[in-house]
Amino acid sequence: MACSGKTQSREEAEAQNTKPNIIYILADDLGYGDLSCYGQTKFTTPHLDKMAAEGMRFTQHYAGSPVCAPSRAALMTGLHTGHTRVRGNYEVGPHGFGAGVALKPEDITVAEVLKKAGYKTGLVGKWGLGVAGTTGEPQQKGFDYMFGFLNQGHAHFHYPEYLYRNGQKVELPGNQNGKREQYAQDLFHQEALQFLDNNKNGQAPFFLYLALTVPHAEMLHPDDENLARFKGKFPEKPFVKKTQGKRIDDSLGTYNSSEMPHAAFAAMVTRLDAQVGQLLTHLKKLGLDKNTIVLFSSDNGPHKEAGADPVFFNSSGPLRGFKRDLYEGGIRVPLIVRWPGKIKAGSESNHISAFWDFMPTAAALAGTPSPATDGISFLPTLLGNTQDQQQHDNLYWEFHENKTSNQAVRQGDWKGIRHRPSGPLELYNLKTDLAEKNNVAEAHPEIVSRLETMLSKVRTPSEIWSLKDDRTSAPK
Repeated sequence: MACSGKTQSREEAEAQNTKPNIIYILADDLGYGDLSCYGQTKFTTPHLDKMAAEGMRFTQHYAGSPVCAPSRAALMTGLHTGHTRVRGNYEVGPHGFGAGVALKPEDITVAEVLKKAGYKTGLVGKWGLGVAGTTGEPQQKGFDYMFGFLNQGHAHFHYPEYLYRNGQKVELPGNQNGKREQYAQDLFHQEALQFLDNNKNGQAPFFLYLALTVPHAEMLHPDDENLARFKGKFPEKPFVKKTQGKRIDDSLGTYNSSEMPHAAFAAMVTRLDAQVGQLLTHLKKLGLDKNTIVLFSSDNGPHKEAGADPVFFNSSGPLRGFKRDLYEGGIRVPLIVRWPGKIKAGSESNHISAFWDFMPTAAALAGTPSPATDGISFLPTLLGNTQDQQQHDNLYWEFHENKTSNQAVRQGDWKGIRHRPSGPLELYNLKTDLAEKNNVAEAHPEIVSRLETMLSKVRTPSEIWSLKDDRTSAPK
């Protein structure tokens, strides 16, 4: 693991002295090519484009995993999926809404580090790392306030019958008995604005983790003027739910039907874009924007569920693969960071970074020590001090929800992927083959050997997440 013990630059020390507010906005299943500032052409995202124009756009940033829970665990703990406790989406209980694999007291989160440094901490949206009554629930992991989904299986539904506030179930009457009147995304947006209002006095800096649930399936969007913009614009193939439950959020994994999944997807992303714009405007109105750093990213690549069509929208951009792939399309994600007066407007960075870098970066912003993690602070890059930016020797991922366990490692421009522990290593040169079309393993046996040795050493064993050649059931 990397540690933060490096001598700080003047710019970093100055940044720390201000203890800026920190907002991390996380989209759900948004692909690398789903924003117009990253190449989307079938619709536009003007507010996120503006955020990029006012800040820094990263081109080589990686999620923690190609699926939700382990990616979020990497973001919160600063540990990659060879070290973090939650390495998959495995959940138990009715409808999958059980405890699953929860974080434990020894798993330190970004929120715990920032709270100890004097921050007010809030989580709005999707958690997925421990339900109520477990050691992984948000209130046990450093959050002063929480509103949203505790379990990610429950977060499959944009019109849930209930959500949670500080561990207590909150019924949503507008979604009872099959009604669809309270869109979770809108509720999260209003809660985020309220959190800013509640913390505008500046008595303490704040950290808001705004973990949204769009554009994750299901492909449903309010029937409003935003959806109307896309009705009839695209060819449509309706998605029909196979199993109808008595409740609107029954039947885990069988998402609710959608008549216009293409239009719904475009509407979901553009609604998200507009709400990010409203949040940034609200920050400015409250006089908070110059002392608030805002980060925007996605938890993994684009999905193909419930009628979603990442091929039609070119959601992976120039990258190969989608959600659940360890090819670039499954794990390389947008990262936009805005901090007026600190980050150079309109800047772009090809610094290689990952979700586990957020922990040391947030600690550096707060002027507090970071726990030992797999991450490296990218604050020097944000402040334009690239000569002091440390680099990763390698980045590592493992994935357990295909039939076999998959692994991937990146070192410099070389990317190795293994589809089963005993299988051959595919090798790609990302500098010359970003789309990972040409497996050059046979031509570079010495690099293959080096990466295979790395794969044998980079992870710690896990009773739950063992590497298996033939995984025929969920991990136990």
